[in-house]
Amino acid sequence: MESIAILTGGGPAPGMNTVVGSVAKTFLQKGFRVIGLHGGYSGLFNKNPKTTDIDFLLADDIFNRGGSYLTMSRFKPTDKNFEEDFNLDFFVKNNVKLLVTVGGDDTASTANRIAKFLEEKKYPIANIHVPKTIDNDLPLPAGSPTFGYQSAKDMGSIIGRTVATDAKTSGNWFVVAAMGRSAGHLAFGIGTACHYPMIVIPEMFNKTTITVDKIVNLVVSSIVKRKIMGIDYGVAMISEGVFHSLSDEEIQKSGIHFSYDDHGHPELGKVSKAHIFNEMLEKKLKEIGQKVKSRPVEIGYEVRCQTPVAFDLVYCSMLGMGTYKLFSEGKTGCMVYVDPAGQISPLYLKDLQDPTTGKIPPRLVDIKSDKFTQVVENILNYITPADYEAAKKYVADPAEYDFKKILNW
Repeated sequence: MESIAILTGGGPAPGMNTVVGSVAKTFLQKGFRVIGLHGGYSGLFNKNPKTTDIDFLLADDIFNRGGSYLTMSRFKPTDKNFEEDFNLDFFVKNNVKLLVTVGGDDTASTANRIAKFLEEKKYPIANIHVPKTIDNDLPLPAGSPTFGYQSAKDMGSIIGRTVATDAKTSGNWFVVAAMGRSAGHLAFGIGTACHYPMIVIPEMFNKTTITVDKIVNLVVSSIVKRKIMGIDYGVAMISEGVFHSLSDEEIQKSGIHFSYDDHGHPELGKVSKAHIFNEMLEKKLKEIGQKVKSRPVEIGYEVRCQTPVAFDLVYCSMLGMGTYKLFSEGKTGCMVYVDPAGQISPLYLKDLQDPTTGKIPPRLVDIKSDKFTQVVENILNYITPADYEAAKKYVADPAEYDFKKILNW
């Protein structure tokens, strides 16, 4: 019997099980055996990988659940792993014809390496990747989201709305931090859904170097503007990705000492970014003599394993079924792509990769789009030159907290 193997890599996102379950149901119906690999890519470089045969009942049981039935990992194979440890016997003995990988940017980059490796060695194994990440930062065409993003944004917005209600009820400020390693999609999406008066994402610093002081001053700008408006409460949303843009000197200024993962990324999940931002904000408010209470709230792991919303249940089902469609057409070394109209097509990793590094570059928030500029102009609250005179009641130099001056816009 011909088989396929499927693995999930990186961190969780709502819809992992929907993809796995939909792939399994579709291929089982076509007469294939479906083997689930546990431990992400580590299973491919292990003589005794942990596997589970996925039958229809298992697929039907997990497809609408959060989390991932197949255990995940961030294992990143080295060149030595490829040459010495790649478990070709697993594919030969089980007559595996297709490897399905489910993951984000790092998983996609490794999938790209595997596709090249299989092609160079002339191993007759197709490879198709399913793009996932709550960060929404894979460069899919036409603004199509990565799966998991809509569900994470939905849960984040539920948390975010309760925080905004608390702020209004208690007359306090809150500093909320949301996941997003290099792009601010999740933070911007949640902040927009909740009409937060300040949103800070790394893409905003396109004309100036990002610093701790600038981040804090943007929040102070909103606090002072709201005071001028007669409002003593609010919420500031800050993307954790701003840390990735800070210099080593600036990170030290924040007082945080990061450890780094296998891909060289600071392990932001080990610390509360909201707590860090809030501490820095409180210090600044004390310096300028403003008695404002602020509280930190982290939106992180809480949104990664939630039950998928209907959008992702349908989208991930299409991605799962689309995997078979592409395989049946002889496609390999590609991502499965479902456009906004519901059409399925291959998106080749080699066309998305950086020609020098081979890595898949992240998709950033388009700060020139109406989607972004309209929020900045109509939802955010911040100091402008017209507010300088009124702002002098709260700060000595209002220009220092002018939103567009801070960003050099």
